[in-house]
Amino acid sequence: QVQLVESGGGLVEAGGSVRLSCVASGSGRSINAMRWFRQTPGKQRELVASITGGGRTNYADSVKGRFTISRDNAKNTVYLKMDNLKPEDTAVYSCNADYGDTLGRTYRTYWGQGTQVTVSS
Repeated sequence: QVQLVESGGGLVEAGGSVRLSCVASGSGRSINAMRWFRQTPGKQRELVASITGGGRTNYADSVKGRFTISRDNAKNTVYLKMDNLKPEDTAVYSCNADYGDTLGRTYRTYWGQGTQVTVSS
């Protein structure tokens, strides 16, 4: 049973920093891309950042220069370092991971439950 568990959320003041972690467990298969999303009530879920199995990254324009995604393949973990946080970054942050088959092709995407990040002004 694959599980993705996020941690590191909480309350932080504007201008502060937080590092989120997402640990994937329950399968020995390879993980291709991993991503962080965020969602606030009444808004569509937004892709914040992604990282391929090879380490190539991509960011939403709203977080470029402030957020950094990274991963530790040995630990099946993806991180999101968030600096210079703004009140508009307040959201539930969730991760997902693309699991690969024996040929490395993505066959299923799993999601975590999310962790709340609240940025006070």
